[in-house]
Amino acid sequence: MNQTEIISIFTKKTLGLTFVLSAAALAFAQDKVGISGTVVDKSNQPVPYASVTFSNKQSKLLSDATLTDEKGNYKLDLTPGNYDITIEAIDYKKSVVNKQITTAGSIGALSIEPEATATNMKTQDIQGVVITATAKPYKVELDKRTYDPSQDIVSKGGSLQDVLSNVPSVSVDTDGTVSMRGSSNVRFLINGKPSALLGIDDGANALQSIPADQIERIEVITNPSSKFEASGTAGILNIILKKSKKTGFNGSVIGTLGYLPQTNLNTNLSWRKGNLTWFLNGGGGYRESKNTNRNNATFFNAANGGRTQTDQESITKNKNNNYNVSSGLVYDISDKTSVNASGTVRTFESDNLGNITYDYRFLNAPSLFTERMNTGSNNNLAFQGDFGLDHKFDDKGQNISLSVSLQSNRSYNDTNVNQVTNNIFELQNSINQNTRNKTLVGKADYELPIGENSKIEAGYRIDINNNNYDNDVLERYASDADFHYLNNFTYNANYREMFNAGYVQFKSKIGKLGYQVGVRNEYSNVDIQYSNLNPDSKNIDNKKSYNNLFPTVFLSYEIAKDNQFLVNYSRRIDRPRSWFLIPNPSYTDNQNIFEGNIDLNPSYVDSYELGYSISKGKFTINPTIYFRHTTDDVKMLVYSDDGVFKTKPINLGTDDRYGLDLNFNWDATKWLKFLGNVDLFGYKTNGTYNDLSVVPEPFSFEGSGFATRARLTSTIKIDKTFSFQIQGFYRGGQKTQSIDRKDMYALNLGASKTIWKGDGTLSFNIQDIFNTRAMESTAYGSNFVRDSYMQWQPRQFALSLTYRFKQGEKIEQPKRKKDINSNATGDDQQGGPM
Repeated sequence: MNQTEIISIFTKKTLGLTFVLSAAALAFAQDKVGISGTVVDKSNQPVPYASVTFSNKQSKLLSDATLTDEKGNYKLDLTPGNYDITIEAIDYKKSVVNKQITTAGSIGALSIEPEATATNMKTQDIQGVVITATAKPYKVELDKRTYDPSQDIVSKGGSLQDVLSNVPSVSVDTDGTVSMRGSSNVRFLINGKPSALLGIDDGANALQSIPADQIERIEVITNPSSKFEASGTAGILNIILKKSKKTGFNGSVIGTLGYLPQTNLNTNLSWRKGNLTWFLNGGGGYRESKNTNRNNATFFNAANGGRTQTDQESITKNKNNNYNVSSGLVYDISDKTSVNASGTVRTFESDNLGNITYDYRFLNAPSLFTERMNTGSNNNLAFQGDFGLDHKFDDKGQNISLSVSLQSNRSYNDTNVNQVTNNIFELQNSINQNTRNKTLVGKADYELPIGENSKIEAGYRIDINNNNYDNDVLERYASDADFHYLNNFTYNANYREMFNAGYVQFKSKIGKLGYQVGVRNEYSNVDIQYSNLNPDSKNIDNKKSYNNLFPTVFLSYEIAKDNQFLVNYSRRIDRPRSWFLIPNPSYTDNQNIFEGNIDLNPSYVDSYELGYSISKGKFTINPTIYFRHTTDDVKMLVYSDDGVFKTKPINLGTDDRYGLDLNFNWDATKWLKFLGNVDLFGYKTNGTYNDLSVVPEPFSFEGSGFATRARLTSTIKIDKTFSFQIQGFYRGGQKTQSIDRKDMYALNLGASKTIWKGDGTLSFNIQDIFNTRAMESTAYGSNFVRDSYMQWQPRQFALSLTYRFKQGEKIEQPKRKKDINSNATGDDQQGGPM
C-alpha cells in the first residue's frame, strides 16, 4: 500500500470518526427537560439579547447558558436540579436568582434593573455578553478591519479563494494571486500564525483546499501594529477558522455539487461542557479546473534564427482531490489558567493534462508548429500541531499567552512532456520535483493594564523555517536511446531561515484621543545551499543576515460614538520567498522559464494612512487615504534569450502607491443591502536595468498612472427565508514602459433559502456569469512585444445544502476567558499575534 492510499484511508476514516464521536456525545447526555422564560425590565418590557446563565449547584458539567431573542424570550434544555441564574445585558445591572428546576415548562419572567449611568459603564462589566443580532459584514477597528463571510451567498460551498474575492480592499487575479490595494506582497496567517495549511508555494491550490464554511472571519490588516510580524509590505490577511462558542453539542454539515465538476462535503462539530471545549472540523472534495494562457510575440529583428513571430497557446485541465481534518481542545485548569492543543492534517492530490502549442514564423524559412503535451501529478501532505497556555494574573487584564506551533509540509510533483514538431516526435522530458518544509514558531505575549485607559504589551517570537528542494529534469531526443539530465535544471537546494523578534507597545487614551505606539525588532539569518549537475557551475553556500527596527504609530480621535478619525504609520519588510532565491526553481515549458535570483534582497516600505469611519443609522462609510513608499522594489524582468522568454525577479528602484480606499455598508431598506469597495490609486515606478550581458540595452521600468478597482455586492431579501445577491467586480488597467495591463470585470450571482425550520440552508451561485474574468496584458522588451491572455477558471456554478444540529446557545465566557484561538487576533478581547 503506497503513501497516497494510506493518507486517503486515514483522512476518510477520520471524517467517519467525526460522526461516531458526535453520536457518542449525544448518547451519553443525561435526560433533560425543556424550560422557557422571559427577561423583562422594571416596566415589564422585554429585554432582547440578554445573557441568561444557569449554574448548577451540584456540578458545573450540568451548567448551560443562552440568549434571549428580540422579544426577550429564551428556551433551553436542562438537567433537573438547583440552579443559580445570572442575567446580564448591556445598560442593565447584573442580577442573580436561585431556582429549583424539576419539570418542563415556563419558569416565568426574570427582572433586571437598568444602570443609573449606562453610558459610563466599564467595559469589563459587559464582556460576558455577545449580541447575536444580524451583524454588519465589515467592521473597522483601530489597527484592522474585520470581514464576516457568513452573509456571503456568492461564496457558499466554495473555498478560501472564493471568500477572498469578496473581501473589501482585497483582489484575487485570474491565476489565484491575491493582492491588497494593487500590491501582491500579502502575508497570510491562519489563526495568527504562518500555517502548513497554505503549503509551500502552492498558490491557488492551497487557497482552494480550505473550505469557505470553515472560515469564521478574515482580518484585513493594511498597516499592522508592532505586535504582528513585519513581513508583507501590502499588509496581512489573518484567516480565523471556526471554533464554537456554544454550550453542549453543536455542529453543521454542508455538501456542494457544482460545475465545472465539483463536489464537497464538510462538517464542523463541537462539544462544550464545564471546563472542556472540543472541536473537530473536517471534509473533502473533488474539483476540476481549466486554465487557458495565450502569448503572441512579435520580434523587431531577424535574430534568433530569423524568427519574426511566435504564437503560443496553453490549455491545462486539472482534477483535484483534497481532504482536511482539524481537531482541538481547550481545558480550563482554573478560572485563571487554560491550556489548548490542536492538530491539523491536510492533503490534496491533482492530475493535470496540458497542451502547449507554438506556431513559429521565420523571415526566410518555413513556419514550424510545435506541440508540447504535458501529463503531471501532484501529491501534497501537511501536518500542523499547536499548543498553548493562557494565564490571567488577575481580573484587571494582566495576562500572558504562550504558544508553540510545529508544522511540516511535503510536496511531490511529477511531469512528463512529449514534444512534436510538424507532426514528428522531437523530444521527451521527465521532471520530478520534491519539496519538504519544516517550521517551528514559538511565541510569548504579555499584557499589563495601567489604570483604566492604558496598557503595555510586549512579546517575543522565534521562527525557524527549513525548505529542501530536490529537482530532476531528464530529456531524450528522437535520436537518443536513453534519457540524459539537463544539468542546469537538475539540482538540490536547501533554504533555512531563522529570525528572532521582540516587540513592545503602549496603548492609551486621553479624552477622545486614543493612541498606540510600538516598535519591533527582527533579526533574521538566511542560509541558501545550492548545487546542480553543470560541471562549470560552482556550489553555492550563501549566507545573509538582516537586523531591522520597525516602528508603528496609531492615533484615533472619537468625534462621537461610531464617528472617528484614524491615523497610522508603519514600516514593513518584504523578504524574498525561498522560491525566488533558488537559481533554477522550475522547468515545465522550455520556451517560458522562471529564473530565481540568489542575490535578491528584501524590499522595505513606509506606509501611511489617514482614515475616517462613521456609522449612522443604517449607513457605515470608511474612506482611507494611503501612501506607500517602497525601496529596493522587486520587479519581474522579462527578456528574450535566443527566442526563449525568461522571467527573473530583481531589486530595482522605488515604487510609490497612493490613493483612496473607500468601503461602505448601507442597509437601504429592510429588503435591500449594499456592501461596496472602491480603490482609486496612483502609482509611480522608478528604475532602469543596466546589465547588458542579459539585455542588449538598458531596460526601463519607469511608469506612472492612475488605476481603479471596485466591487459592489447587493443583497436582496425576498422574505425571512429567501435572499439573493448580485456582485460586480471591476479592475482598471495599469501601464508602465514595460507592461500594459488591460481592464477586467466580472459579475457573480447567488441565492439562499432557509429550510427545515432554520436548521437547513439551500444555496446556489454562479461565478463569472458572462465569462469575462480574464487577464490581458502587453509586455514590451528591448527587441519584442508580447500580448498575453490568461483565464484561470471559466464560468462555474455550485449548489450547496447545509444542515445544522445544536443543543447549546452562543455565549461568551466573561472577563477575557481564552479559547482555542486565544493567540489568533490582535483585538483586546483575545490577545494578539506577533
